[in-house]
Order: sequence, then structure tokens, then C-alpha cells
Amino acid sequence: MALVDLVMPKMGESIMEATILKWLKQPGDKVKQDETVLEIATDKVDTEVPSTAEGTIEEILFKVDDVVPIGSVIAKIRTTADEEINPKNKPQEPEIKVQEEKPRVVESAISNGSRERQSYQPQPGFTAAATAIKPQSTNGNGNRFYSPLVLNIAANEGISMTELESIHGTGNEGRVTKKDILQYVTDRIQGEKNARPEFTARQTSTQPVSNQPSSIAETKSPEYIHGGNVEIIEMDRMRKLIAEHMVRSTHTSPHVTSFTEADVTNLVTWREKIKSEFEKREGTKITFTPLFIEVIARCIKKYPFVNSSVDGTKIILKKDINIGMATALPSGNLVVPVIKNADQFNLVGLAKQVNRLAENARNNKLKPEDTQDGTFTMTNVGIFGSLMGTPIINQPQVAILATGSIKKRPVVIETEQGDTIGIRHMMYLSLSYDHRIVDGSIGASFLADIAKELENFDPNRNY
Repeated sequence: MALVDLVMPKMGESIMEATILKWLKQPGDKVKQDETVLEIATDKVDTEVPSTAEGTIEEILFKVDDVVPIGSVIAKIRTTADEEINPKNKPQEPEIKVQEEKPRVVESAISNGSRERQSYQPQPGFTAAATAIKPQSTNGNGNRFYSPLVLNIAANEGISMTELESIHGTGNEGRVTKKDILQYVTDRIQGEKNARPEFTARQTSTQPVSNQPSSIAETKSPEYIHGGNVEIIEMDRMRKLIAEHMVRSTHTSPHVTSFTEADVTNLVTWREKIKSEFEKREGTKITFTPLFIEVIARCIKKYPFVNSSVDGTKIILKKDINIGMATALPSGNLVVPVIKNADQFNLVGLAKQVNRLAENARNNKLKPEDTQDGTFTMTNVGIFGSLMGTPIINQPQVAILATGSIKKRPVVIETEQGDTIGIRHMMYLSLSYDHRIVDGSIGASFLADIAKELENFDPNRNY
């Protein structure tokens, strides 16, 4: 007989933990290899975890709603093997990337304040939360160990190594856990508020507070008195995660937004002319989204800095062009499936990828890999009638493009015979970018090139 550890699988470089939604097997239940054992949720997508061996569930180590770091053992399976299990049945050790530098103080990030057990999104560069590393320190207990997740939270919250060493740990051998450090941050913020006699319930929403907390959970909000005729609706799990992700992004990246407009008459006319034939021949619809993605992928090659991420003082240039497309769900929530290597598809391939991912998103059939590894995001705010928008960057990316609604307008047209006025299909474009590494010259030039490519669309092209 042998015991096999079932571990929380790795699901992408930016995913550090997952929430257990439901156990489909209980201790004593038989399980086959690759049979689903539990359902989990991340800030990207819900998914299932299969068994890595055939046998009997011996022990379950976490409960429903527990937030579990990637790579942690979540259950034990007793197999019938007399000797060591087949290597292919062994759970794969999570890839560990330990940041060797001393943690840096960076912009605040946000934890999931809508759960009792908070979730914390670390900086790029950490891929596991359960590995112990020894911090570089000149004071205090130099033999104390901290996980990368704890060190990352400390860096983001401006907690010095001396402070960190003073925190009482409730983990194994006195180790400081995520819960310990988040509670410390909460207590520190609350202590600062209590020390200010002028701080009142009304001032919390209008008056800035030093060392602003980075999550809804860490803010001890005064009791809100609901007046008038109101309905109180609790956020669902996905909305809580979206709220966390958006607030964290605004705390992390100094946002700058540039705007331009494009005459997309040739593109609109061409699509209208071929859309019926395209669907009949290719078996899929041609929307504006693959046309936009085709242009974005070409322009990214000329401006690689918009296809990057930031790790402290390092710029990580991404060689792959993986474009995410923000997709609205019937529930009103939002998900961002990713087209991997978008520059390697022709227009037909892009159209099929876009329609497949959008359909799977609406039917809750996305797999974890469908939302991972995005390097740039576009969002079509025009589909809901907006002329333009100021989108929030999808971390850890550094830029996001918004396309507005296409409207017919009278515009001045320059011709060899002189200026004239014509009715054209016009569209506003906006690009939000991280000013830490993308300056106005790069951001505006990239946006202008996209507009130029759209305006120069060949109305006689083949697809």
C-alpha cells in the first residue's frame, strides 16, 4: 500500500492560490486516475482537479471555502501498489521561482476583502506560496523563515524586515502565515485611525488616510446606515474577485490614457460585403474583434514595451503575443479569455478563436489555460454603445486598448481636388498604459499606428 499526495495544481504564473468550491469525493471513496476529485476557483476561472492516482481517498486536508496555496497537499490517496507508485502518477512538484533580492517597497496591492480568508495577488516573479526562504536581515531573529507570499505582502505594505520579525506567527514552528501578516496590517491601520481624534465615520470616504490599506478587507469601515428605499445585494464570488483585481491594478500601476479616432469606413464596408459568404464558407461569423486583434498584433511587434510586465525595477519583455479579450457574461460579470500567439493566426483562425472563447465564456466552459498568460488586453466598450472608455490595466500587463462604438459622422476628407465633407464610419480608440515603463511617446505612437492601420484597411483584400 502507498499514500499519494494530491496537490493543488499550478495554473499559471500569476495564480498563487485557489479556493475550494466543492469536494466530489470523501474519505473512503474509491477514485480512478484522472477522475475529478474537487472543484476549485481562481481569480481567472473555475475548474476541476483530477486524481493523480487510482485508489481510495485516505484524508482530505482542506475544507470548502479554504484558500489554498498552489503546490500544497490537499488530500491523500491510498493506492494498492506494494511498492513506490509509478512516476507518472506522482503529483508534479510546483515550479518554484524564488526572488533572491531583498523585498522592495512597491505600490500597494489588494487582498480579497470579500472573503473571510483573504486572497493576495503577489508581484510577477513568484510562482508558489509555500516555499520557505530565508530573508536577508541584520536585526532580530536571523534564523526565521518566511514564505514568498508573506515577503511579497510585506514588501507591498511597506513592512520592514525588523517589523516582520516582530510579528507573532501562528504557523508551524512559529512561522508567520498570510493570515498573521494581513491581521498585522489591519491592526496597524486601525491603530493609526484610532490615534487621530479628528477621524470620523464621515471622513473615511472623503479624507485621505496615510498608509492607505490595500484591500476592502483591511479597511474597518464604519457601519453604513441605509436610508430610503434600497435593496442590498451581496456580491457573488466572481464580482468580488473582479473588484479585488481592479482595485489592485489602480494601486499598482500609475495609469495614463491616450485617445485617438479612426476612420474605419473601409473596414466596415468590407465586413458588410463578405460576412454572409465568410460564415457560409468558414462555418463561423466574422465580427470586428478579430479584425482589431489582427491589427493590434502587428503593431505590438513595432512597440514591444506595451507587451511587457514589471518586476520591481526589471522590465520583462514578452516574446509571445497573447491577446486577451474582455468578455461580458450573462451574469454581468467579466472574464478575459486569451488568444495565445495571436500574431501567428490568419483572419479566419482569429475569427474561430474569438468565437470559440466567447461561446465557452458565456457557457462557463472555459478551462484554466484559456485565461492564462495574457500579455495585452483589448476591451470593446462600443458593443454596449459607449463612444470611448478609460479601461483599467489587466495586471500584470502594462497596457489595455478600448474600442468605442462605430458611428456615422460628417467629417472633412482631404482629396487632390481639395477638402470635402463626407459621411464616414468613425470610431474612438483609447489606450491605458502603465507610466512606470510606457511613456506618452510610446503609448501615443502605438495608438496612432493602430488607428492608421485601421484607416488603411484594404477594401479589396481576401480573407
